[in-house]
Amino acid sequence: CLLNIVFSFPELKNWNYKLAGVVCSFIAWFLGIVLANSRFWRVWEFESNTVHFVYIGFWEAYYNLKVNISGSVFEWTVHTTISMSWTVPPDLHYGKDLLLLANFMKLVVLIFSKEAYFISWVNGPYPNFRRFCYNMSIFFLVLSSACTMGAVIWNYAVDFYGQTTLDFPGTFPVTKEALIKKHLSHVFPLGMLTATFSLISAVMFMSEIYAMKQGNRVKPVVLAKYVSQKD
Repeated sequence: CLLNIVFSFPELKNWNYKLAGVVCSFIAWFLGIVLANSRFWRVWEFESNTVHFVYIGFWEAYYNLKVNISGSVFEWTVHTTISMSWTVPPDLHYGKDLLLLANFMKLVVLIFSKEAYFISWVNGPYPNFRRFCYNMSIFFLVLSSACTMGAVIWNYAVDFYGQTTLDFPGTFPVTKEALIKKHLSHVFPLGMLTATFSLISAVMFMSEIYAMKQGNRVKPVVLAKYVSQKD
């Protein structure tokens, strides 16, 4: 009984690494989904009496349309799908692919990390498989973090400091020439936060691998002391 308590103590001590890694992976995956579905990748302000702001996402854009009918001003929100009639720039087109790839990799991370967590929970004797799961999780977390940061930084740099080729179709109620200001939205900080959670999760899994190695070194020493004391 004493031997079991001594052996299980490192697992109890480092249990927070496993749990924190899984939780941070789930948070990063959830934030990645929110980021991919955001309609605030571009927030443009126009000098127009009908459309003042246009909010542009990967798949959809929306704006508040004002119409004067018989002296009365009516306003309603219009949603429009970004189709082939739009001129979609590479930073949005490939940025969408990068973000979808990052979310898919984080889903793979959740599968690997939860499998390793379950094995730890039932005290399964598969240390090599657990290390393999953690190493794969670390690899995909770092790569997904790079994809997320690349997508949001590329979008931010082109929108504010570059020359974007994004343009509206001919039936759009406002033209790009009426653009007067570009606004920073929550997309950039949310993307950096998502990437940060991915990196934190990777660090937690690296700490767990290190703890497993330390535990493997300690157990033979403790066993030898226990056997010598028993003799």
